Amino acid sequence: MLFCHSQPESYHQHSASYIREALAPFLKNEEAKLMAENGARRTPFQYILCAATSPAVKQQEETLTYLNQGQSYEIRMLNRKLAEYTDISSKYVKSIVRVVFHDRRLQYMEHQQLEGWKWNRPGDRILDIDIPLSVGILEPRSHPLHLNTIEFVWDPVKNASVFIQVNCISTEFTPRKHGGEKGVPFRIQVDSFTTNEHGEYTELVHSSSCQVKVFKPKGADRKLKTDREKIDKKSLQDKEKYQQSHETTLLTECSPWPDALNLTGPGSSSNTPSPVYHSSPTSCQFTDE
Repeated sequence: MLFCHSQPESYHQHSASYIREALAPFLKNEEAKLMAENGARRTPFQYILCAATSPAVKQQEETLTYLNQGQSYEIRMLNRKLAEYTDISSKYVKSIVRVVFHDRRLQYMEHQQLEGWKWNRPGDRILDIDIPLSVGILEPRSHPLHLNTIEFVWDPVKNASVFIQVNCISTEFTPRKHGGEKGVPFRIQVDSFTTNEHGEYTELVHSSSCQVKVFKPKGADRKLKTDREKIDKKSLQDKEKYQQSHETTLLTECSPWPDALNLTGPGSSSNTPSPVYHSSPTSCQFTDE
């Protein structure tokens, strides 16, 4: 299925302010830190999950974001003046979004864990894409055999947004289920690829991710409120030990997920239902500015 939303002229005219607005909460902290760690090397893409970070996370620890099961959340995919990156010549970018385990122990058992979830929830998916809300994406696909993965193509010259829904909850993967368990954290990871000389999306250009926990509907809102009340009761000195909460979550650069290249390689069609995209989708084009 081929699909895209047309983008109004004002969407493109204000793309620069769109990027500034999305990144504003992070420019002083996370952005500066990442720039220092990477030796002032800037990555071509930036992804923003439109969900608030928890204030109950200590400084120097990774951010944690709470999500509601089945609710649509926007991931803004921002380019940083693609023309500056001379090694990227592909007109389109293919991004693979997946929900994976944060804990190393569960990562080693991922296949068994997901098969168990599939057995208990026949016909359901761990990760879905909300197509009507998404903007600027081409050929969105959900893998029939990879319930935790979606993929799509987008034009990085024009900012795009994909809305995702996570349908599992963190407590579904705890060893015991007697109520009140501490749910396991997940990661939302985005791996992006450009085309090779054959027009196949096999050239990895960027990977980033963030840590999340998923609650039953409205549970994330209650948990975030509880965290804020907990921090508000602390002394000013103790508050300084914790991160400031932001209304959006910055995905930080990471290593590519091991299966990412398998899903995009030329021989992937024989092992997975993932198709190989080519650089010129024919049925739907973005209007040039």
